[in-house]
Amino acid sequence: MRRIKLTVAYDGTDYCGWQIQKNGITVEEVLNKALSRLTGENITVTGASRTDAGVHAQGSTPTQRSRRSALSMRSIPCCPRMWSP
Repeated sequence: MRRIKLTVAYDGTDYCGWQIQKNGITVEEVLNKALSRLTGENITVTGASRTDAGVHAQGSTPTQRSRRSALSMRSIPCCPRMWSP
């Protein structure tokens, strides 16, 4: 397994912060689901930091463990709905 660094930006308006919570959808939850769907693996990202509800981020650097050596940007569909809550 390899650890892959991601660089992400997001509009946190519709999220209950970074870390998975029972009270609503979070950025971490959406990333886990989207990357799992993309790679066919059970992905759990590890955040480099956390944000509160409604907070935006640019250049956040979570990591993930994967059997793949890397994720190619060409393999990510250009579909904004894939990343939506």
